Amino acid sequence: MSEDLTRAEALVAEGNRHLAAGAAAEAKACFLEAIRLAPELAPAHTNLGLLLDEEGRQAEAELHLRRALALNPQSGNTWLNLGVLLAGQKRFQEAEEAYRRALELIPLSPAAWSNLGVLQTGLKQEKEAEESYRHAMGLDPEHRLSQFNLGYLLLRQGRFEEGWRRLEARDWYAHLEKNLPCPRWRGESLQGKALIIGFEAGHGDMIQFCRYAAVLKARGAARITVICHPPLKTLFATMDGVDDAVAFDETSPPSHWDFWTPPLSMPFYCGSRLDTIPAKLPYLRAEQRLVERWLPLIAENSHPAELKVGLVWKGSRHFENDADRSLPDLKTLESLGSIEGVRFFSLQKGAGEDQAADPPHGLPVVNLGPEISDFADAAAVVSQMDLMICVDTAFAHLAGALAKRCWLLLPYYKTDWRWLAERSDSPWYPGVMRLFRQPDMGDWATVVTEVRLALQAFAADPSRRRGF
Repeated sequence: MSEDLTRAEALVAEGNRHLAAGAAAEAKACFLEAIRLAPELAPAHTNLGLLLDEEGRQAEAELHLRRALALNPQSGNTWLNLGVLLAGQKRFQEAEEAYRRALELIPLSPAAWSNLGVLQTGLKQEKEAEESYRHAMGLDPEHRLSQFNLGYLLLRQGRFEEGWRRLEARDWYAHLEKNLPCPRWRGESLQGKALIIGFEAGHGDMIQFCRYAAVLKARGAARITVICHPPLKTLFATMDGVDDAVAFDETSPPSHWDFWTPPLSMPFYCGSRLDTIPAKLPYLRAEQRLVERWLPLIAENSHPAELKVGLVWKGSRHFENDADRSLPDLKTLESLGSIEGVRFFSLQKGAGEDQAADPPHGLPVVNLGPEISDFADAAAVVSQMDLMICVDTAFAHLAGALAKRCWLLLPYYKTDWRWLAERSDSPWYPGVMRLFRQPDMGDWATVVTEVRLALQAFAADPSRRRGF
């Protein structure tokens, strides 16, 4: 063995230690130097490919993964990694071929079976996906990702009993658990007890699931505190069943708590099924002082006879499926501007907010986004709209929780489980939420046409209460 190869192998080992410690830059430097010393060292190409994929440099990542496979075609894990990269680019047939090749080489890998299941789920091959997940769990009953992925699939199908249980395999709230001074609630009696609802996932998840505070109060909880994202704090002070709302960047107030719970665990321990979802609306309210502050601005930009419609067309870029759930731009909705008797207001924040400052010629909008400081502000604005038209973001949950009519535009690919399958309504927000679904991947044109026809009918109805 040459001195360069020995040194290169040592660098790969060092790079792996950096990866385990979360030091990506140091790991990358090790792998690059290893490749310089020994260009034929397959593991160095594999690991560099993984890092490049995480950096969003997919073309370079693919080159290194394929180079690794040319050097060592018997590496099942490298085939698996290539499959993940290809699936992320929606190269589905190639991704399945890579996964199948991985499974030929590492048939006992639960990760390989689980990843195949994710691909099948995204392609709506749900029977096959469930079989893949259950095969993975048969290989390793403790494989958390397989359980979580199966839970996601079952919940989308409305199979809540097992779905909630499988969702408990998630572990993304581990940091929160380490810092709370009380045991986790697992369904014990809450009579006379004080409970913390911790934060997890995104703003929309918190808005949707903290409704269970009222359920737990009805079961005897004496006091409920919600730890939430800072922009939700003021809004959550209005939530049914919540006594205190604390932002996660604040020092928690001195108090005694008996239990804590992640929000997404409450449906499981409350035994929620499709027909028992706690859906009494509204369970959030706009503060009157904020409504009064926004009223003049909204009034001066609309006529009392006009239908006031709020628009949100993009979500956070950090969300894994944002490229599918968000509209390409505001221009996608331009045809709505031809409908008479409608005034459009932009509530867009973050990505896409600048488009409202210079909207398409055919879709004039009143740009409120820059003035909205938090979700309490947003609630005051939403409460004064006749209708919200949103992509799948927290604004949709906000509208639903306020019992405000909302039309939700959903992608074909990886539609979130909470909207179930094929339905045009939502049991989470009954009577106020209407779902418009892409018939095929990326087909927003059909969705917008359906919305335009529905909005024409809605605007022409003097009572503005026909359907939802």
